[in-house]
Amino acid sequence: MRFLLTKNRFIFIGAIFLVGLLWVLSSNNHGNGKDNPVKTNKANRLIYEKSPYLLQHSHNPVDWYPWGEDAFKKARKENKPIFLSIGYATCHWCHVMEKESFSNPEIAAVMNEHFVSIKVDREERPDVDKIYMTAAHAAGWGGGWPLSMWLTPELKPFFGGTYFPPNERWGMPGFKQILLRTSELWKTKQKDIALNANRLEQALKQYTQVEGRSGALDAESLNKGFAAYRADFVPSKGGFGGAPKFPMPVNQNFLLRTYAKSKEKKALEMITHTLHEMAKGGIYDQIGGGFHRYSTDENWHIPHFEKMLYDNAQLAINYLEAYQITKEKEFARIARETLDYVLRDMTHKEGGFYSAEDADSLPTEFQRGSATSKDVIGERPTEFKDKIEDTNHEHRSEGAFYLWEKKEILAILGKESGEIFSYQYGVEENGNAKSDPQGEFINKNILYLAHSIEETAKKFGKKEEEIERILDEARDKLLSERSKRPRPERDDKILVDWNGLMISAFAKAAQVLDNPEYLKTGEKAALFLKNHLYDDKNNRLYHRWREGDRNIPALSLDYALLIQGLLDLYETSLNAEWLIWAIELTETEINLFYDKDKGGFFMTSPDHDKNLLVRAMDDTDNVIPSESSVSALNLLRLAQFTGQEGFRKAAEKTLIRFGAQMKQQPRSLPQMLVALDYALSKPKQIIIAGDLKSADTIKMVQEVHKRFIPNKILMVIDEGKNRESLTHFLPFLEGIRRIQGKSTAYVCINYACELPTNDLQILQKILDEN
Repeated sequence: MRFLLTKNRFIFIGAIFLVGLLWVLSSNNHGNGKDNPVKTNKANRLIYEKSPYLLQHSHNPVDWYPWGEDAFKKARKENKPIFLSIGYATCHWCHVMEKESFSNPEIAAVMNEHFVSIKVDREERPDVDKIYMTAAHAAGWGGGWPLSMWLTPELKPFFGGTYFPPNERWGMPGFKQILLRTSELWKTKQKDIALNANRLEQALKQYTQVEGRSGALDAESLNKGFAAYRADFVPSKGGFGGAPKFPMPVNQNFLLRTYAKSKEKKALEMITHTLHEMAKGGIYDQIGGGFHRYSTDENWHIPHFEKMLYDNAQLAINYLEAYQITKEKEFARIARETLDYVLRDMTHKEGGFYSAEDADSLPTEFQRGSATSKDVIGERPTEFKDKIEDTNHEHRSEGAFYLWEKKEILAILGKESGEIFSYQYGVEENGNAKSDPQGEFINKNILYLAHSIEETAKKFGKKEEEIERILDEARDKLLSERSKRPRPERDDKILVDWNGLMISAFAKAAQVLDNPEYLKTGEKAALFLKNHLYDDKNNRLYHRWREGDRNIPALSLDYALLIQGLLDLYETSLNAEWLIWAIELTETEINLFYDKDKGGFFMTSPDHDKNLLVRAMDDTDNVIPSESSVSALNLLRLAQFTGQEGFRKAAEKTLIRFGAQMKQQPRSLPQMLVALDYALSKPKQIIIAGDLKSADTIKMVQEVHKRFIPNKILMVIDEGKNRESLTHFLPFLEGIRRIQGKSTAYVCINYACELPTNDLQILQKILDEN
């Protein structure tokens, strides 16, 4: 999290609150030293929610409330502070705190007596999470999930942190101790708490308005961005910085475009090395495909095992674009395996994509027989008898589903194939995890590519082709065997923003890998969103769908990422319906979220939730890019598609609002740098006149898709409905016609076109220029 002009003020206010924390730590009252998690059959009010995360807490003895007026009224009426707990369904330390503290009747009794306790799913309410996470970082309380915050009845934060053990441990105060001391502070120091909470609220308002960041737009920001990445690059294992290491797809997005523009070899080297090292590591699921959340070590070997839809969508695109540039088959393989994992394990039968898979699962010793059961969350069958009741995660451990003992591998594959596989994937007799602070990897192996095919062939005296065959068969056998294990829980809610990212991934995969099935998948997902999460009467989206229930008005990022997905879907299918829907949604997004005075996009609409302390505007491209960055690029693309000057001006105004920040802290906004690069370039309009189904049109489209040309649009004009729709926006397209009855390509800049051609080789030459 980055703080610009208000940083010193935040630290000052944070110091005030730390006085209270030190007072808590100085206490000798450490509780009774016992952890008493229990499972209760009595449900609390969270049982009526749809969020998988909230449902995981629905049998806690804590008197939980969801975020809403009932909780706020109770706090005000009884003059009680609020304990706000924010997390998500696949969060490991959220499970730990749920098991240790929220299932403990003694701790629950303290919470119920002294606080109004509210549980929030950060993926359902990223707006709430943003406000209180910003406050936690700003005040020096740390940041991460679970986020634990104490609020006044007016929802103003006065103390916070992340995970707390139930009793003092690891140099951390116990949760019960903090509850008791915070309650005592509230009773004896309430005026002081209110005063400091007001100060923090004012600082939050100042920071979240994103003032003082504006500046002129020029290539200096792009150059400084590249220099910053070059300085922070880790030559040994790729990526930027040390452990923990996050994939951060937005970094690759910027560097890929830096290379496309300048042919700077170092940019390509940083990209390819990072992507190779991630694909070799344990962060990549070597058996089933797909990426885990992040690596706890600097070598990409020991992951935090949850799998998130947004990571896999964006990383698949990174690998696809790297393949377009390098033609390295390995990049295509990783992209294909990642998307096939999503198809296999993360796709609703009607087309939407689920959100995540948990890091934790039951160890293999709980696998018995073959009776079919169901996950606690989701509808996948798992193959084991007498399923352990594990609502409180008593038996689950991190990564259990993905870990292997060497003896297991030898038993499944046989001696020779097992030894070959073990050598290739770094499997050791006593396990290969060099870091295991929780003792969960004893004698276990996290698969990673320890050796190349060439090295393995030489080691065992076999041809490379034979080694590849043995390893392919081994992976298939192990995947089949692994599928019988107790699976990690799946968070099966469907979110518009994350689905927009995955629609982009499947659309781009259909282009780059020339696979029409991927296009069908992307279109099916878009239709799911249109059918279930879109109100066509007022042209508005909802944020979340689960089990037939759509809820929560969409945020700006929902619109931005779905619009991006629809533009990518249009350039793949060349069906104008997707482009038209993107335009309609953009108009709604501008009306609801755009700051017409200063540029940029707020997270929420003015009427979203009156209880939010601030109307925030995100200023950072993180694991998911900000709404302003994505929207700026969308608007620039749409200006090319439609010729509407208003779209271009809104994009430029947004970029100008962050102009100084891009120059001073370019790594804080890599996706906005991508939009800036587009704005400063001369995008190509590639327009093909021809029948979408004809062989010569298809070949021309394929030539475009083979190449990484980020700053361009692609359109196909036929003689039917598509022509009518597109010429409505761009009247100059009326003059785009086939020549001599053949499909004809027009490559234009600012709608000034090269001589049209229906010769494929000439088109190739034009595309390769610049």
